[in-house]
Order: sequence, then structure tokens, then C-alpha cells
Amino acid sequence: MVSRNKTGQAVLNIIFILLTAAAVAPFLLLVSSSLTSEASLVREGYCFVPHEFDLGAYTYLFKSGAKILRGYGITILVTVMGTTLSVLLTTLFAYPLSRKELPFRYGFSFFVFFTMLFNGGLVPTYMMWTQVFHIKNTIFALLLPSLLMNAFYIIMMRSFFTSNIPDALVEAARIDGAGEYRILYRIVLPLSKPMMATISLMVGLGYWNDWMNSLYYVSDEKMFSIQAILNTIITNIQFLMSSSSTASSGMDVSTLPSVGIRMAIAVIGVVPVLCIYPFFQKYFVKGIVVGGVKG
Repeated sequence: MVSRNKTGQAVLNIIFILLTAAAVAPFLLLVSSSLTSEASLVREGYCFVPHEFDLGAYTYLFKSGAKILRGYGITILVTVMGTTLSVLLTTLFAYPLSRKELPFRYGFSFFVFFTMLFNGGLVPTYMMWTQVFHIKNTIFALLLPSLLMNAFYIIMMRSFFTSNIPDALVEAARIDGAGEYRILYRIVLPLSKPMMATISLMVGLGYWNDWMNSLYYVSDEKMFSIQAILNTIITNIQFLMSSSSTASSGMDVSTLPSVGIRMAIAVIGVVPVLCIYPFFQKYFVKGIVVGGVKG
């Protein structure tokens, strides 16, 4: 019986090792490719060990070092502000929906669910933000269009409150004279760290990876997020590779890192997220599991 348990444990360990390797291997391939010379990538393809070590892709990127640093600063600012405000608004909306005594509770819930199915469309949204709120070429262009509460996150938060905040605990606080805001601040929020961390991570990733708002609402390069700057670099290289004017000017397009730079850009974009994720991992897993218990 003991040997059978050991065999089963060994099999599980092997399976988890293989799954871990499958998850880590693409990132290792990404980093290795970003450190491989352009000629080697074109000639031999991607490899886990660089055939010809070269920092050409990173050298090309950091010729625009000031732009990249500024883009990082803008993206970090928008991510922190947007995540904080979004989680705050989501919590303040989801908590009342979790209370059975809220008047018109089902009407508000339907309103939230309705926004998951229908939206105004891109053109009306663009006209609203640019002609009514006048956010074009401002920091608010990167912040506000993504700030509106996501219905999926509200439903997750409401489900967490309903499943994990006992009504008896809330009633006891009310008997002791606590108001709704005090109950939320002193009781509900401390018990909701897993769900809040989960939503913070997902919202933060959305802000960090967003480049569409820069594309739609920002024309001043000084306001570009890091993702928009990296996307612009790729677009410029593609233009130089295909432009006839480049050939007539005598520029050697073979020296442009058109393949390796994509890998280097991916590394630059993902490393900050990888550094932060371990601090949220335990809350993220718990929040997803618990938040999905009830709909």
C-alpha cells in the first residue's frame, strides 16, 4: 500500500514537472530568441540556446531609451491609478448588490448584466470621450475609457461577498452600532483580500497591456504608453523593411532586427508583470476559486 502511494506521488510529480516545463519553455525560448543575432534567427530559426549571441535587438530598442523610460513611467502611473480607482468602484457597487435588503437589487443586477451583452460601439464611444469629455491627448485618455466598471468583475465580487461574508457577522456589527461604511471598511474589506487582489491583478494587466487607448485618443508621442511605443517601433521597422525609399537611400535593411526585436519587445513588456505576479499568486488562485462558487 505504501509503495503504491509512493508510485502515485512519483507519477503526479512527473506530471507537474512536465506541466511546469511546458509553461516555462515558451518564456525561455522568447528570451533566448531576443538574445540571438538576426541572421541566425532567419537562417536557423528559434532555439533555446542562442547560436550567435547578440544584443542588437536591445541596442536598437534602447536607442529610444528616453521614450521607453517615459512610456514606462506613464504606464506605471496609469496602471496604479486605474487599478486603484477601478477596484474601489467595483467594490462600492458589488457590496450593495450582495445585500438582500437593497431596494431594486435585481434591477441593478440586470443593469450590470445587460452591459456584458451590449455596448454603444466604437464610434459613439470615441465621439463621447473626445467631444463631450475632451480627454484627447491627456493622461485621462489612457485612464478613463478603461475605468468604467467591468460587469464580470462586479459579478465576481458580489459572489464573493454573498458566499464568504456571513449575514450574522454584518447583523452583529449593526447591533453594535456600526454603519454601512464602517462595516465595509472594518469587516468586509479585510475579509475580501483574495478577491480584491485577484481583480487588482486582472485590471492591472488590462491597463499594462493596453495600447488601443493610445491609438484612439493620443496623437502626442509624449503621452504614449510603453505598449504604444513598442508597437510604434515594430510598425516603423516594418515600414523601413518594405519601403522603396529605404532602398533608394542606401540603407541596409538587413541590419534591422525585424525578428529579434519582436522578442525583445515582448521581454520588455512582460518582465515587470512577472516580477509582480508572485506577490499576488496565492490571493489570485484563492480569489478565482472562491469567487466562482456562486453566480
